[in-house]
Amino acid sequence: MINSEILPAGGLPRARDLGGQPTPWWVVVGLAMAPAVALGLARFAYALLLPPMREELGWSFAEAGAMNAANAAGYLAGALVAAPLGRRLGDRVVLAGGLLVTTLSIAASGLMSAFALLLVLRTIAGLAGALAFVAGAGLATAAAAGGSSSRAPTVLGLYFAGAGLGVAASALAVPPLLPELGWRAGWLALGGLSIVASAYAWLALRRAPEPARAASAVPGRWSPATMAWTLFSYGLFGAGYIAYATFIVAYLQGELGFGGGAVAVFWSVLGLASVVAAFAWGPLLGRLKGGWGTAATVGTVIVGAVLPLVWTTPGGAYLSAALFGGSFLAVIAAVGSFARRTMPPHAWTAAIGTLTVAFGIGQCVGPVLSGVLSDGAEGIRAGLWLSVGILALSAAAATLQSEPGRGSAA
Repeated sequence: MINSEILPAGGLPRARDLGGQPTPWWVVVGLAMAPAVALGLARFAYALLLPPMREELGWSFAEAGAMNAANAAGYLAGALVAAPLGRRLGDRVVLAGGLLVTTLSIAASGLMSAFALLLVLRTIAGLAGALAFVAGAGLATAAAAGGSSSRAPTVLGLYFAGAGLGVAASALAVPPLLPELGWRAGWLALGGLSIVASAYAWLALRRAPEPARAASAVPGRWSPATMAWTLFSYGLFGAGYIAYATFIVAYLQGELGFGGGAVAVFWSVLGLASVVAAFAWGPLLGRLKGGWGTAATVGTVIVGAVLPLVWTTPGGAYLSAALFGGSFLAVIAAVGSFARRTMPPHAWTAAIGTLTVAFGIGQCVGPVLSGVLSDGAEGIRAGLWLSVGILALSAAAATLQSEPGRGSAA
């Protein structure tokens, strides 16, 4: 039931009272356009454009990694202000504005070539993307109410799997353009996809319930200490997974000889696997307590990240895409489900924002470290192996997280 205290914000109409019925699935898919744009198109699709950009613009791997580090820095800044803005303006307004700015920065990246200007655009895309992502996650937690015990993790899994939809869409749109039109056309195509995704999100926002807000007489206190190990694990995960997401296409092309068609298949498998995994992981995450959901998903990510380094064939690469794609967004769903399960409703957006800050810090560090190692004597394999080690620490830390009750969080 939608809280009658919630007022329409920023001119958006009030989400319709569904009479106690769960939020329709088409609305959840619409909310999933936030990670589709903020992550799938604005961040992950950069891996497809990195090799031609690096070749034409003369970048080192460290400079190429700095682009995603800038995106992560902006993402971190956005995560810090997303929850306060959501309380002030409403999560629906923040999501809509974040998508608009992200879309503009993606398209503008195809019009620039100066390193400094591209860094600025990547930072803006990260900041606006974080606003959309955190606000959308708060809306998704509200939309997860009702239904069976597996509904909440499935809804959150589907929301976070929106990034996979963005990855799959970019796999179909970008590689065919690169040989003839170059990387600039790739960015413009991503901008066009972002416009379509954002339009669908706007339609869904009209039916999306705002998360509950703490009444003014009740201080909405909660303690991040209750999820300290999850915060630590999630920060390590942010540092570990991003090296794979940033450099795997360059590795496949440079070390395994993948052409444009093979890259498109690989990227499509990775994106589609993450969408399917939203439904596969949901029931399991609904049963796992404490940090074990995070540990299970990160463990699967590790296997996917190791495979192309030890099984250097197309089969190993495609299996890696299936395992990595089928689990890396499930990690986000696992920590989101943990926050929803253990935090009071008024703290959901703030808790997810705090988790996103930890994630963002890791993502700022990971691409730079991996890029520097990749420029060394051992090449890009060294940067990818570093990510495996960091992910192993993340999984170990997650197992130490206990299951707090909501009473300890308030």
